[in-house]
Order: sequence, then C-alpha cells, then structure tokens
Amino acid sequence: MTASSLISLETFYEESYCMNLQNLIVRAGAFAAAVAVIFPVAADARPVRDRFARQQQRIDQGVASGQLTSAEYNRDQVRLNRDEALYRRDLRSNHGHLTRVERVNLNARLNRNSRDIYFTKHNRVDQPGV
Repeated sequence: MTASSLISLETFYEESYCMNLQNLIVRAGAFAAAVAVIFPVAADARPVRDRFARQQQRIDQGVASGQLTSAEYNRDQVRLNRDEALYRRDLRSNHGHLTRVERVNLNARLNRNSRDIYFTKHNRVDQPGV
C-alpha cells in the first residue's frame, strides 16, 4: 500500500466515524423529541385530577365545618361531578388526550367551580359563629 492509499483509507474511516456519530446524534435528538411529546401529555392528567380532588376536599371541609348547607353542598357536588364526567368523556373521545379547546374549557369550568365553592362557603347563610 502506498502512502496516498493509507491516507485515503484513514480519511474514509474518519468520514465513516463522523457519519455514524452524526446519525447517532440525529437519532438521539429524534428520540428525545418523541419522549418530550409523549410524557408531558401523560403528566397533564395529574394536575387536573389534583384540582378535582382539592375541590372535593374543600366541599367536604365546608360540610364538616358547617359552612355549607345541604342545598349548597348538593349544588357544588353536582357541578363538580358533572365537570368530572365531561373531563372523562373528553379523554375517551380523544384517546386519553385533551385538545387545546377542551383544556381551556376545562380550566375555565374548574376556575368557576373553585370560585363558586369559595362563595358558598363564605356567603353567611350558615356560618358558624356569625
């Protein structure tokens, strides 16, 4: 083998190594992008479930403390159950995911529920000590 053929073989191996490295980097980037897309969607459900649970706890606490009458309890509970059923229906209709519009509507409904629970607990209808 001549010196020029050794240089060309060496260059070939360096280029081959670089191509494999570039291929590996591209594949790793594609994998990372796929993971980033999949897992945040799965993590989206937890805060929503937590919000439903916190609102349920607030309703239960209002009943236990006497801040909610039975009519207020029923109204808040029916509203929370209805919104939770809508949430489950939306998840079923989209294979476990919420669309952007559904997420915005759900957030608005949960905000409204939270506000309504606060007002029914503090409306002086059945306040202990008042």
